Amino acid sequence: MPVHDDRTLFEFLILEGAQAGLSWNTILNKRENYRKVFAGFDPRRIARFDRRKMQQLMRDPGIVRNRLKIASAIGNAKAFLQVQEEFGSFDRYAWHFVGGKPRVNVVKSLKDVPARTAESDAMSKDLRRRGFNFVGSTICYAFMQAVGMVNDHVVECFRYKPLARQR
Repeated sequence: MPVHDDRTLFEFLILEGAQAGLSWNTILNKRENYRKVFAGFDPRRIARFDRRKMQQLMRDPGIVRNRLKIASAIGNAKAFLQVQEEFGSFDRYAWHFVGGKPRVNVVKSLKDVPARTAESDAMSKDLRRRGFNFVGSTICYAFMQAVGMVNDHVVECFRYKPLARQR
């Protein structure tokens, strides 16, 4: 489903980065704890996390205890706030990569779903230029799928047609 709420977009961006190299189920099982220890994904609060808070997070088994991923979430919160300042919202920034409307792909089989696209390549490159981490093209494409920027539902899926009509 298309998502336009900045805090939800931030949550998905952080969770997609945390998922890198892991199964999505691992992150789904830890999602509620992520919400708790990452201040409800409030980027203003996360941007103020200090070394002590980072050490506390490294001891929390309810999240992925990877120092680089935790530091990335904190740094990404700071970069996220800068994007909001520049564009008025992260929503406006992110959705411009697909022209403001969901891309509807005709996918007959899951094996036909790409891992990345020119749009995710562009988003990744621009996010990295702005200081974001754990935002490679594959992560960006997964983010775009998760927030409804891309409809990659298989055409036989019950969700495909209703979402395609929303475009």
